[in-house]
Amino acid sequence: MQAIDDLPHVMGDDGEFHAQDEAVDLSATTPEAWVALGFFWVLGVTVFYQFFTRYVLNDSAAWTEEIARYLLVATVFIGASIGVAKNNHIQVDFLYRHMPAGVGRWLARLVDALRILFFGTAVVLTIEMMLKLRNARMTIVDLPMNLVYGVAGIGFLAMFLRSIWVMRIHLRRGYTVLERVESTMHDRAPDGLATQQNT
Repeated sequence: MQAIDDLPHVMGDDGEFHAQDEAVDLSATTPEAWVALGFFWVLGVTVFYQFFTRYVLNDSAAWTEEIARYLLVATVFIGASIGVAKNNHIQVDFLYRHMPAGVGRWLARLVDALRILFFGTAVVLTIEMMLKLRNARMTIVDLPMNLVYGVAGIGFLAMFLRSIWVMRIHLRRGYTVLERVESTMHDRAPDGLATQQNT
């Protein structure tokens, strides 16, 4: 075991801390991540306003409860496409360790295809829901409910497009994260594509 005095020092001889953080790199941040962050901040401001009017002014703004709920829905549906883009949604890779490589490869391709089919179906069903609820209004705020369903539909569309993008990368690379769980997001993109994405 290493003695504490042998570890790197964070305090200099002048008695000041000299820690340096690494530079923050936001170049890999997807567009939908920025949109989700925007919804999240509007949600935060709305909840703060709700708290302020309820506990400071003792006169709660009724609209904040409903709008906060819909902003949370928007944040989740738009933000879910980040997980699709990173290909890190919940997945079971146990079987892939014990089956032949060829079978695992085809099963992984089937998973990619089914994901695309699922999100494509969700887009169609959301549009159908919007057409059926064309005149529906929110409970407290006099706005159309299709605003909420529209954001959910955009989230599903983003997940659908990202699923196609992920499958293309998997086909180019020749393997998926299910087959090689030790791979990272940078490993999953072809070198040329990764370079283009960072520029």
